[in-house]
Amino acid sequence: MASGGGAAAAAEEVTVVENREWYLCAYAPEGVPTSDHLKLRTVSFSLSADAIPDQHVALRVIYISFDPYLRAKMSGHEDGLYVRQFPLDKGIKAFGMGRVIRSKDIKGMFVAEYSVVPSIFLQKVDPTVAITLPDHLGCFEVLGKPKPRSNVFISAAAGGVGMYAGKLAKLKGCPVIGSTGSDEKSIGNLSAAMAVLRMTGSLCIYCRFSPNGIDVYFDNVGGNMLEAVLNHVNNGARIPVCGMISQYSYHSFVLFNVNKKHVTTRLFNILAFSKMLHTFMIGSYRDRFGDFAKEMQGYIKEGKISFKHKICHGIESFLEGIASMFSSTNIGKVILQI
Repeated sequence: MASGGGAAAAAEEVTVVENREWYLCAYAPEGVPTSDHLKLRTVSFSLSADAIPDQHVALRVIYISFDPYLRAKMSGHEDGLYVRQFPLDKGIKAFGMGRVIRSKDIKGMFVAEYSVVPSIFLQKVDPTVAITLPDHLGCFEVLGKPKPRSNVFISAAAGGVGMYAGKLAKLKGCPVIGSTGSDEKSIGNLSAAMAVLRMTGSLCIYCRFSPNGIDVYFDNVGGNMLEAVLNHVNNGARIPVCGMISQYSYHSFVLFNVNKKHVTTRLFNILAFSKMLHTFMIGSYRDRFGDFAKEMQGYIKEGKISFKHKICHGIESFLEGIASMFSSTNIGKVILQI
């Protein structure tokens, strides 16, 4: 995303700048990528009109979004994955926000200080509203179908998606419980009925406080958490699978951390009890983005939705942001401020 700016005059005076960018020097099959895999370099970047293709704009990058899919593009393995790998020795692309410097008129922008992107992918930002909610949440109502008094359970409920999914479910009149990875992520931070420690690997605490089971499970974790939840969902439960953060740092992504026999049992359980498990890509619901944005604008202006972010300052903090996505230390959306 980008917002219009008045820096065109500066672009006329300075046509070549030093541009620091992150690139992938080696793939990381497992674990969290480190400085062995990601490097920061300085390159020359031209802002001259001749260097910008038609229907493109030059941006001064302000913010970069940290999203788990970035990890999936650094493993070096494409078989069965929905994302293409980042090419080695090329700048890494991510979603972000910038200020227009020069225009000749994203699917993401480079993790760099400057970037040239196709104008067709730009969305102008209204600074008076500043909606930063993930687009994934526009699918929550379509797939989860939350109804008043439906019992909603959300994994990774302190993350950039889970936190707001919990807030939306509460606004729909649902009792909400969210799982987190540490004691520091309190009930107040989540706006949920209570917090359950994901690291315990057990949902017995949930069952004690909500003996009526789970009607909607918004899954951001996969693996053992999804396996455990399936033992506690009600007949006709809806399970939108938004992400699998527990699996992104492994060579192979698995829906359940169990053997083939248990996988078959779990899948039969879904069929037998009419549980609807939906995996989805946000691109399939682009027609809802406009209505979702309008709904969120109302909640923001009324003070019903508020934001929590972890800001990593400076482009050199990119590695810190990547690591924090897979730790239990951050609350809310992780953002790199260039």
